[in-house]
Amino acid sequence: MSDHDSASFSSRSSGKTLPALNIVRQIVVIGASTGGTDALKTVLSQLPANTPPVMVVQHMPENFTETFASRLDASCQMRVKEAEHDESLCQGTVYIAPGHSHLLLSRGANGYRCTLSSAEPCNRHRPSVDMLFRSVVAEAACTVVAVLLTGMGKDGADGLLELRQKGAWTITQDQASCVVYGMPRVADQIGASCESLPIEEVAEGIVRRLSGLLSV
Repeated sequence: MSDHDSASFSSRSSGKTLPALNIVRQIVVIGASTGGTDALKTVLSQLPANTPPVMVVQHMPENFTETFASRLDASCQMRVKEAEHDESLCQGTVYIAPGHSHLLLSRGANGYRCTLSSAEPCNRHRPSVDMLFRSVVAEAACTVVAVLLTGMGKDGADGLLELRQKGAWTITQDQASCVVYGMPRVADQIGASCESLPIEEVAEGIVRRLSGLLSV
């Protein structure tokens, strides 16, 4: 079964229809930690069904990520699933990093793919937001919208800065709407954020940028 056939079958089984062609030209990457489960639901539930693929790192134990993805799938127009190693990125799908592995972007013969890695924790986390963001820097930075949501510590801040320096559009959650203004605070302090938005406006910011209505 081809990647496209597999994606079509999975979308039928979940009750969600993916576009006929999955030519990925843009990618959204999101990192979150403490308070991120509710923040992600707010953002992802507002994204249209035909949004480019979204890769998500939420700091969470491995026994919870598959269930978390299923709960999000039930409340989103996009299909939401736990990421699998070496699967193709498809428009209309959200890929949640499993709690046991780093989620990385890689490029194969037929386009972008998910890679799972058991490398050592980064910033004391596996999965790590910085690991995802830095993999995107190497592969597709200028076609990316990157978002850093509520969370303790600094995971993702350095990677977000590297993405911005390579031409990505970067968004941080604003202080007032964060459960813990840690990761976004560090990103804001080092100049990694193109814009800081309340959580209720993050999805609109993503769509606006993907539609080409903003200029860097």
